[in-house]
Amino acid sequence: VLNRPAEEFENDSLVEEMWAMKAMEHVEVYFNLISTVDTKLLKLTPYDDQIYYEFRQDFPNLKVELLTDDDLKSPQEKIKWRAFIEKFNKLEDYSYGTLLRADASKDFTPDNSILVIRVQFLAIEIARNREGHNNILREKNKANLVKQEA
Repeated sequence: VLNRPAEEFENDSLVEEMWAMKAMEHVEVYFNLISTVDTKLLKLTPYDDQIYYEFRQDFPNLKVELLTDDDLKSPQEKIKWRAFIEKFNKLEDYSYGTLLRADASKDFTPDNSILVIRVQFLAIEIARNREGHNNILREKNKANLVKQEA
């Protein structure tokens, strides 16, 4: 089977649909979490410190508050990301596809989402949390709650 051309295979629409549902479920849970808690105190994994340290060692100047596809997927960046991702190949689901917000100040929308590897998501979101870029969502959520109560 592995010797056959890729063109002979089709994506199973049920698998794609199940992945999309799982990805959206993850998006909703995570967004609700960062919209309601102090993200500087939030831990996503038992390895947050190590992930953050390695991320900032490898990507010291990456501006996580606003990302582009090129920041993550240009040929040059793919090489750097691949090396980073492999450092965490022992983590469960480290290579699963996950949706990431391009602009940390905005909600998940089709225009504000990038498909990334799970470890990329963790590294970037841990950095956003620790560096205060996700706090704006909690502040927006508080303001909306005050408006609704008024």
